[in-house]
Amino acid sequence: MFYSYVELEDGTQVAYSNVLDDGVVEVSIERPVDLGFDTARCTLPAFEWSGIEGFTDDDMTYLNTFIHNNAPLILRLAREASKTHA
Repeated sequence: MFYSYVELEDGTQVAYSNVLDDGVVEVSIERPVDLGFDTARCTLPAFEWSGIEGFTDDDMTYLNTFIHNNAPLILRLAREASKTHA
């Protein structure tokens, strides 16, 4: 299950999962485009990126900084969501 975290100025949506069995939290990033979505995934706390489609290197630099700056709050919210839905 994913929970909405924030919508950025350009319409990019950031969502996070609850804490998964292996202790990681997945962050899903999607930006609407004409024929679908640009997408990327990041796993926390390792900050490992995967499934990057449509985002430029500059976009990814911004998103990486954004996720690093917001990771403590995202992880806390994911832990709280896991307790609520356990």
